[in-house]
Amino acid sequence: MQADLVLSGGKIWTANPSQPWAEALAISGNRVQAVGLSSNMPAARQRIELEGRLVIPGLWDAHIHFYSWSLSRQQVKLAGVESLEAMKVRLADFLRHSPGEAWLTGWGWNEASWPEPAEPTRHDLDELTGPHRPCLLWRSDLHTAVANSCALRLAGLLERIPEVDGGVVERSEDGTPSGLLRELAVNLVQEHIPAPTRGQTEASLLEGMAELHRLGITGVCDQRIKDQDDGPKALAAYTRLNRTERLKLRVSCNVAAHNLGSLEALGLGSSMGDERLRLGHLKIFCDGTLGSRTAWMLKPFSGQENRGVVLTPPEQMREEIRRAVTLGFPVSIHAIGDRANRVCLDLFQEVQELGLEPPSVPHRIEHVQLLDDSDVERLQQLGLTASMQPGHILDDMDTAEAYLQARARLAYRTRELENSGVLLAFGSDAPVSEVNPFYGIHGAVCRQRPDRMESPAWYPEQLLTLEQALIGYTIGAARAAGWDGLTGSLQVGKRADLCILDRDLFELVGRGVQGFELCDTRVLLTMLDGDVVYRSSEFSKLCKIRHSR
Repeated sequence: MQADLVLSGGKIWTANPSQPWAEALAISGNRVQAVGLSSNMPAARQRIELEGRLVIPGLWDAHIHFYSWSLSRQQVKLAGVESLEAMKVRLADFLRHSPGEAWLTGWGWNEASWPEPAEPTRHDLDELTGPHRPCLLWRSDLHTAVANSCALRLAGLLERIPEVDGGVVERSEDGTPSGLLRELAVNLVQEHIPAPTRGQTEASLLEGMAELHRLGITGVCDQRIKDQDDGPKALAAYTRLNRTERLKLRVSCNVAAHNLGSLEALGLGSSMGDERLRLGHLKIFCDGTLGSRTAWMLKPFSGQENRGVVLTPPEQMREEIRRAVTLGFPVSIHAIGDRANRVCLDLFQEVQELGLEPPSVPHRIEHVQLLDDSDVERLQQLGLTASMQPGHILDDMDTAEAYLQARARLAYRTRELENSGVLLAFGSDAPVSEVNPFYGIHGAVCRQRPDRMESPAWYPEQLLTLEQALIGYTIGAARAAGWDGLTGSLQVGKRADLCILDRDLFELVGRGVQGFELCDTRVLLTMLDGDVVYRSSEFSKLCKIRHSR
C-alpha cells in the first residue's frame, strides 16, 4: 500500500525497545505504517530525505501548568533577573509600555540567585506602580508572591492580617504586611484579579501550542494549582478548541482535589475523552517548595527551626485518595520535602492495603525532589510513577546547597530511581522553570548548569544516559498518563507524532556536552497525527522534500 509520506536516510530513535533504531519510517494517514530500512519502505506520495538528521518521537511534557503558562506569557517576565534592582528596571520598562491602572502581574523572580538574596517587598513595588495600580508578582516556584500596597488594600490585608491555613502573610518588623505571601495566602490577592475573556484565553492557548510545537512537544499533562479555579476554565477552553479542531496537542488534563465531589456526582472517570483530550489524574498538594522553604522536611532547613508547610493534612489526603480510587481515578500528589514524600508513600501503601481495585493508570508523585534513603525503593514497590522535572536540577542545585548543605544529596535521585525500576516521567513545570525540553534533557544527562560546564556534575552518581532521559520525555511520560497504546514511540500502528532535530543528540552527548549546545537544540519539523504542526525556516536547507510523479 502506498504511503502518504516516507522519511528516509536518517537516524530514527523509536523509543521501542524491540527496535530502538531505524533509518526510515513510513506514514499513512495519521499512523506509522512501517519502520526500518530505507530500502524496505513502500512507495510514497512524498518523501523527506533526512540527510542524516535525527528523528525522535514527539516529546511529552509530563508536568506543565499549560493553561497558566500560556496565560502568563502575556505578563511581565522576571525569570533571569539578576538582582532586585534589575527586577525594578524590568518592571519600569514594562510599565512604560503598558500605562494605566489595570492589574500588573508577572512571574519568575528568584532571590536565591541574587548577590544580595533579600526578597522584594511591597515598598519596592509601590515606588514603581504608585498607589492606584495593583500588582502581584509570583516567585519562580509559584509558591510565593509579592504584592504591592494597592493589591493588599483590595484584598483587605492592610486592615488586618488573617491566619491562613496552609499559607503565610509575612509581616515587616513593624507588624504590617511586607507584601510577601506564601502558599495559599497568595489566593487572598489572586482572587481579585479579573479573569481573561474567552477570546483572550483561546488566543493564549493557541500561541502556547505553537511554542510547544517549535520545541517538538506533542503531548502534555496539564497540572492544577492548589485551591484555584483554573481547572474547570482550562478544561472548558480545551474542549472548545478540540470541538473546533484547533487543539493540536494531546492533553491529559488533571482535576484538582477540591473538584472531587463533582467527579463523584457526575460519575466521571479517568481517561474519559478522545485522542486529543482526556481527563487525567486527581491532583493533591502535600507541601510547598524548596525555594520558598515551605517543603515539608524530616529535619529543619539549615540554620532554622523551620520544617516547612503542610498544605493538605494527611487525614484529608488519605480520604481523597480512597475516594478517587473508588471512583477509578489515579492520584497525583505534589511532594517536595523528604517528609512529604514519606507521608505520600505511607498513604499510597495504606490505600493499597485496603484491597481496592487500582486504577488502570498508575498513581504518581509529582517532583519527588527530596527522598530519604529508606524511601528510594518504595516507589517501585508501590507501582508509582516518579514525575520529575530535570530542569529543576539546574534551577535548584545552589538553593539546595544553601538550604540543606550535606542533605542536598537527597535531591533528584534520578539514577537510583531508574535503577530501582520505577517509571520516570519528565516535564518542565513551566512556568516555574524553562519549558524547553532540551534544557531538561541537559539537566538529566549533565547535572550541571550549561554556563558552568567546566565544573563537575552535581552528584554525578545520579546521572542518566541520554536514552534514559529521552524515554522519560517520550514513552515513559505517555505510559504514565495512560496514552502509551496511542503514542510515545514510533511503532507500526501508533500515531505519527514525531520531530526532526538539527543535531544528533547521541553523538553530542557521546563526545561530551560543551556549554549550551544541548539546550540550544533546534527542532526542524514537528508532526502530530501525521500533520506538520511546525516547520522551521532551516528545514528546507537541511532536509530535502521529493514528490512522486
